[in-house]
Amino acid sequence: MRVAVIGAGPSGLAQLRAFQSAAAKGESIPEVVCFEKQDNWGGLWNYTWRTGLDEYGEPVHGSMYRYLWSNGPKEGLEFADYTFEEHFGKQIASYPPRAVLFDYIQGRLEKADVRKWIRFRTPVRWVEEDTATGKFNVTSHDLVNDTQQTEEFDYVVVANGHFSTPNVPHFEGFDSFSGRVMHAHDFRDALEFKDKDVLIIGTSYSAEDIGSQCWKYGCKSVTVSHRTAPMGYDWPDNWQEVPLLQKLDKDTAHFKDGSSKKVDVVILCTGYQHHFPFMSESLTLHTANRLASADLYKGVVFNGNPAVMYLGMQDQWYTFNMFDAQAWYARDVIMGKISVPDEAARAADVVARVAAEDAIEDDYGAIRYQGDYVKELIADTDYPTFDVDAANEAFFQWKKHKKENIMTFRDNGYKSAMTGSMAPKHHTKWSEALDDSLETYLKN
Repeated sequence: MRVAVIGAGPSGLAQLRAFQSAAAKGESIPEVVCFEKQDNWGGLWNYTWRTGLDEYGEPVHGSMYRYLWSNGPKEGLEFADYTFEEHFGKQIASYPPRAVLFDYIQGRLEKADVRKWIRFRTPVRWVEEDTATGKFNVTSHDLVNDTQQTEEFDYVVVANGHFSTPNVPHFEGFDSFSGRVMHAHDFRDALEFKDKDVLIIGTSYSAEDIGSQCWKYGCKSVTVSHRTAPMGYDWPDNWQEVPLLQKLDKDTAHFKDGSSKKVDVVILCTGYQHHFPFMSESLTLHTANRLASADLYKGVVFNGNPAVMYLGMQDQWYTFNMFDAQAWYARDVIMGKISVPDEAARAADVVARVAAEDAIEDDYGAIRYQGDYVKELIADTDYPTFDVDAANEAFFQWKKHKKENIMTFRDNGYKSAMTGSMAPKHHTKWSEALDDSLETYLKN
């Protein structure tokens, strides 16, 4: 049996770790081949200065920026089988910068010794089912040698994420604006906008965080334009929230309420698309960014063909450990430990999940909903059980601290759901921590 895993980011790496975990227990596992278009593992956490196209003409996957810190508590994403304390030899503060989280992700995979299963610089170009055999023809492209090959697999796990193909709207005046227009996907360094008046379109997490980064590193002002409602935090004095942008006139932005503002740069924090151009239509997932993905039984198994799995396709409160729970579930389906019901039952499962999501009243309910989903998947496999309710509590405290002060929430600490130990306060306030290197961060 052969399994193709598309992507070596947190979701794809979770799938490799799931199979390695079974092998370590003496089980016979299929041949696993992971295809990764970047030169290293980590997905979005594999930081690159590049934007647009890479040196091979491939769309740059990364949306990671230089000074990014986790915008949620690490206690909500900690691996159940590899804690922060195991990796770093001590408990660390609750909001690590990107270099620290990348080091943590990498440490678990080095320990598991799964790099040998990954073909780097090898994007998948096409996946289609051979209806005669029920297997899949997977065509990949070795970028370094510029060669393509097609191979046969029994299962396909799609784990390329959904935060790398930007959703880019148009506004009148973009073509004649005297400043810069960019999507959050191409944002790399907040220092570029020092002493600039920054206009941000959108109210997603990227809007909140990129605006905060620009503020931290000395921009002149931040204006956030919203389509439906403002984020409503107690922003610094040089922030304002305004209704949706209507047009740009050279260097002036005009908003729906009649107000205007001179700006130097427009950053579109307008989200991303689920994008699978390498999948044949009959195997392509079509879903909105929501907690209950369309067409995925148990949020994992593709209803149209249960030999195809999609990982990490939900809107996310939980991340790394939810991807683990999904990967362990996918592994056990592939290895025949879990039986998948017929198509009608799979479709009914999706309908029930969507209805449950639609009944959620607030963010706290959404966190519980996804926490319960993680519990559900873990109960079906041998992934280490952990205190999901404690992880929920870290998210609840995080929400409260953001409401109290959006610019200081990262100065708080929470208790690990895995070890029960409390995170120390970081040695420097987030707003003053301009050196966020791994070495400096770990000086606690």
